[in-house]
Amino acid sequence: MSSNPIAAPSAVRSRRKWLRSVLSVAVSLAIVVGVFWYFLPQFTSMSEVWAQIRAMTLAETALLALAAIWNLATYVFVMVAVAPGLTHRQAFVATESSTSVANTLPGGGAIGIALTYSMFGTWGFSRSRTSVALVVAGLWNNFVKLGMPVLALSLLALQGTPTFGRILAASIGFGALLFALVCLTALLRSEKSARQVGLIAAAAANRLRRIVKRPPVHGWELATMKFRGRTELLVHARWLRITVATLVSHLSLFLVLLLCLRFVGVTSAQVSWIEALAVFSFARLITAIPITPGGLGVVEVALITGLAAAGGARADVAAAVLLFRGLTYVLPIPLGLGTYLFYKRNRSWRRAPGMAPRTSLVPETR
Repeated sequence: MSSNPIAAPSAVRSRRKWLRSVLSVAVSLAIVVGVFWYFLPQFTSMSEVWAQIRAMTLAETALLALAAIWNLATYVFVMVAVAPGLTHRQAFVATESSTSVANTLPGGGAIGIALTYSMFGTWGFSRSRTSVALVVAGLWNNFVKLGMPVLALSLLALQGTPTFGRILAASIGFGALLFALVCLTALLRSEKSARQVGLIAAAAANRLRRIVKRPPVHGWELATMKFRGRTELLVHARWLRITVATLVSHLSLFLVLLLCLRFVGVTSAQVSWIEALAVFSFARLITAIPITPGGLGVVEVALITGLAAAGGARADVAAAVLLFRGLTYVLPIPLGLGTYLFYKRNRSWRRAPGMAPRTSLVPETR
């Protein structure tokens, strides 16, 4: 019997990948079960949550519904800003479909990105145009995620007596945000500076990889130079529009949480909007680590514990958070399924590769 020396390493890699997938699913399920079967019952019951939701007035219900719908629509403006030639309807279909995937499947964020690539490709966008759009949107999203905790902690420090912990946390956050902005500025300034940033980042990554006994990375300087060439024109022309759209998207999500808190009975005397913003901002930072699909379970724990510690009644806080997650996590799932089915059936938007509408922000080589 002969053996194939090439197939053996491939089989090992496939087995390891399968084991990682199984472990990821198991960890996600364990967290979700632990949160909803052990953690939440200590705060409230589903019957109490439903009773508080039913106690809302018609005007409160209508306002909350409008805020939730507006929140779902806001990321459309981000995608249209970073993807010249994309229509608002196409952006809505792509964002809702990818969000639905990200909220339901382990590793759904990566699958959602792959789905976006597929959709954009059938609409005539090249992979490079799609890559630029997703990278820029991701960068700005992370800038806001870093900036909001800094803003919230700064407002908290001004609101009361500054504590060492608040000042330290705000300083660390501000330093991280400033470092990210400096790196982006260096990337866009010149090819030489972009290459230098890539080399420094690779050196730092390789130090960490040596600790965990992983092979070194190569070619990061070429990747950063390529990134600069693709994004310079877009960022210089639309940085303000992209920034405003991203801020509106994040603040709209916070508005839904704040309305949920107020409408179920958590008053400003118990939890001020600044305290709510601080808890919300740090909960959003947690979602940068894809532990569970859409942060399911993890976000609930972060929001409930943080808002309860700020002074909110435990049962009211839990009800508000569950209502918030229902509107911002659960609602996009069936909506995204509907947009995906529309995408599969709709042929009027289909174009040949590279035939998406071009603007002055899309060089002919892309």
